[in-house]
Amino acid sequence: MKFVLEVTVDENASAQERAAELGRILRYWGGNLHHYALEPGDGSAVYDSQYKEVGVWRLAED
Repeated sequence: MKFVLEVTVDENASAQERAAELGRILRYWGGNLHHYALEPGDGSAVYDSQYKEVGVWRLAED
């Protein structure tokens, strides 16, 4: 099984701002994983701190 997480961050933000936002995104995303069976085909949109869709995660067969 392959786990894919794709997130786009604001390229105009400073490196510090991008790192902080990515940290928030990962904490929120990680906190919601218990809602999934984590089987191939599972996945969902990923949102930033302003609830704007910035990516997606999915579990796929190898």
